[in-house]
Amino acid sequence: MSKSNYYGMIMAGGRGTRFWPRSRKRHAKQVLNVTGSRTLIQGTVDRLCPVIPPERLWVITNEFLRDEIVRQLPEIPKRQIVAEPAQRNTAPCNGLAAHILHSLDPEAVIGVFPADHVLRKPASFRKLLLPAYRAAERGSLVVLGIQPRWPETGYGYVEFPKGTRPEKAAALPVRGFREKPGLAAAKRFVKAGNFYWNSGMFFWRADAYLEAMRKYLPKTATLLASLPAFSSRAFARHMQEVYPLCENVSVDYAVMEKAANVVGIAAGAEIEWNDVGSWHAVYELLAHDESGNAGNSGLLAIDSSGNYVDARGKLVALLGIENLVIVDTHDALLVAVRERAQEVGEIVKLLEARKRHELL
Repeated sequence: MSKSNYYGMIMAGGRGTRFWPRSRKRHAKQVLNVTGSRTLIQGTVDRLCPVIPPERLWVITNEFLRDEIVRQLPEIPKRQIVAEPAQRNTAPCNGLAAHILHSLDPEAVIGVFPADHVLRKPASFRKLLLPAYRAAERGSLVVLGIQPRWPETGYGYVEFPKGTRPEKAAALPVRGFREKPGLAAAKRFVKAGNFYWNSGMFFWRADAYLEAMRKYLPKTATLLASLPAFSSRAFARHMQEVYPLCENVSVDYAVMEKAANVVGIAAGAEIEWNDVGSWHAVYELLAHDESGNAGNSGLLAIDSSGNYVDARGKLVALLGIENLVIVDTHDALLVAVRERAQEVGEIVKLLEARKRHELL
């Protein structure tokens, strides 16, 4: 598939607060090994490298994680791992990447890939990339939708035309985006058959995205346009001054939900995509014992079922408990009901309010 103007941009700037206490500012979710022998960001690079060589892969991260990502990804040139001076959500992040790549290659076509997803069938996933890049090369803004496997309320949805099927991987017009729905709406979406999960993976020409920002996010577009070319010695200094002034807004809300030239690739459920959004998601990805327990620790369970345990280097004995998440680190212990794993980020907010910075 590889064309010299096709690039991959891996977004790795988040804090992963729902993975506390293992995820911290300097060792956040995307650089953790939670499901296999490789970290999440290493897994992302592994599945992209067969079609996008490392010299055309870029990473946008933050100042806390950059050194660790450089260490984990020696195959990617160091200058292509860029730290944002401040967190400004995904619209400015993508704008920064588009500015950088457009300054280096005016014909750049970018695939945007979150660093912290798992795809169990990477070969099937890679078959979707060429039609996505080709649609983007024609000037469209492209979103990858995932055929839902259940009525998920934690994902946004992409509405495709009625009768959409994922077999052909063709670029189809997107009728709209739907925010995270309630359960009743999610069930309607799944039954309708033409609503797909929004994967957070996008494809566009760098110049097409910059043009969309000028139209829908003009303040941030103007700020990024003031940056010199990436090859300039002044780039890093100016980025430190300009980037924190950008608006804090997602690419979905700021651009994709408003633009007219949006198309989508409908991916089948068989690629087994998971955004690994909580400890519950990790539990679902791991093998379970006969009682439904899973984890990354030595585990002895009596009359216990449905539990996830991460207490590395320790034997954990469970007696008469069900459906818990237990995560133990050297300085903190999390015990939560598994169905409430999405709320772990609230603990981080409480720690911030109490100025417990040593635990962040």
